[in-house]
This record gives sequence, structure tokens and C-alpha cells, in this order.
Amino acid sequence: MSHPTADPASRRVFIDKQSPKAYRALVETADAVRAVADEAGLDRRSVELINLRVSQLNGCAFCLDVHTKAALRAGETTQRLGVLAAWRDTELFTERERAALGLAEATTEPANAVAQESAYETARQVLDDDEISAVIWVAITINAFNRVSVLSKHHVRRASLIPGSSRV
Repeated sequence: MSHPTADPASRRVFIDKQSPKAYRALVETADAVRAVADEAGLDRRSVELINLRVSQLNGCAFCLDVHTKAALRAGETTQRLGVLAAWRDTELFTERERAALGLAEATTEPANAVAQESAYETARQVLDDDEISAVIWVAITINAFNRVSVLSKHHVRRASLIPGSSRV
């Protein structure tokens, strides 16, 4: 029995470790979605922007850490990453990226039917059917990983930075 003053995070079940078969199936889904995104022509930077924006909305620190590093490796800029939460208020994102981000947000918050219709209409104007499908699948998948990490309370480990290095 746990002590009542114990850290609540220490009592969390890491569901990825507790149910590895289910987690492996989610990883396999992510692999399939990555292939769908590649086939649709979504570049890695766009996929990582979607992963990051959805993770921001879901408050998933672990996935934000993982996908910030992945976005930087894919060539994303720190400026764009820094303003991603306010993407609508900048001109730093292309029309296609804006459409994808809006659709990813609508996928993450499906109860907002008005925003969903607006995002879908915008996406329809600049993305083809394969791209729309890929964006939605990327958003669905990162939403699932966000929930695994948030509910398991996965920890973000402090990165060891080398002085003068930009490595993350």
C-alpha cells in the first residue's frame, strides 16, 4: 500500500510498460502512419509541427521534448518552434502548414464542430485527399501517444548540454 504523502506520479502505472503488446501495436500504427505521410508527400518538418502542436494542446511535456528534438533534426528553426502555439498570429508558416495545423487542432478537439468545419474547409482548399488523410492520421496517432505519456506521467529528463553547443 502506498503512503498517502507519496508523490502521486510515483503511483502511476506506465501503461506502455505494463501492457507492452498494446504499446507495440501503437508503435506499429505510428510506423504505418509515417509511411502514409511520406507517400502523401508530407515532409518530416510538417509531421513534427503537427506532433508538436497537438502535444501543446494536450499538455504532454514528454512528447514536446521528443518532438522538439525531432523537429530540429528535420531542419525546423527555433524561431518557428518558439511561435508554434501562436501560429495563426504569424506569417512564418506556409498556407499548407497552416491548413495542416488547423486540421490537426480540429482532430485533437473534435467537439468544436464549428472550428472543425472551418479547418476542414481550409484544408480542402490547399491539401489533396491523401494529405488530408495523412494529417488526420498523424494527429490521431500523436494524440494517442500524448495520452499514454500524460496518464503514465512520463518524465522529461534534463538534457546535458555542452557549453557553447546547440545540441538538444
